[in-house]
Amino acid sequence: MLKIQEIRELIKLIDKSSIDEFTYEHEGNVISLKKNNAAVQPQQVVEAPVQVSAQKPEIVTEEKAPQQVSEQAAPKSEENYKKIVSPMVGTFYASPSPEDPLYVQPGDKVKENTVVCIVEAMKLFNEIEAEVKGEIVEVLVDNGQLVEYGQPLFLVKPE
Repeated sequence: MLKIQEIRELIKLIDKSSIDEFTYEHEGNVISLKKNNAAVQPQQVVEAPVQVSAQKPEIVTEEKAPQQVSEQAAPKSEENYKKIVSPMVGTFYASPSPEDPLYVQPGDKVKENTVVCIVEAMKLFNEIEAEVKGEIVEVLVDNGQLVEYGQPLFLVKPE
């Protein structure tokens, strides 16, 4: 179960990102965060409801919440492509800093150990390697977007 400080950090990350909805599931516990008119409403699985305040995000708890994990599906013609997925929940960055060039873009060739992006989680910047040899076909997420564990980040045409 996430600690309240970790939940607050997730709320801040989502508030800064362009995503509207985020769901995290671990060991049968589900936290679902949704933006509505600049307000974030997290849902955490525990036993009793808790309300923070009228101006702050509301934490609603339930016995069970439906799993709402959405992935961007590749078009049917791209079934033979490999996906590079996020190994953690965090913020996706396509370059080391805003003034630096992108790690990779469509058309670039990658090897298994080629760094393709950074996923920042809890102020730690994790370099993500391709783990597949091939050509980047498509970047599936936007720079600065919050990503989930296992969410596809890139489509790669394997060699």
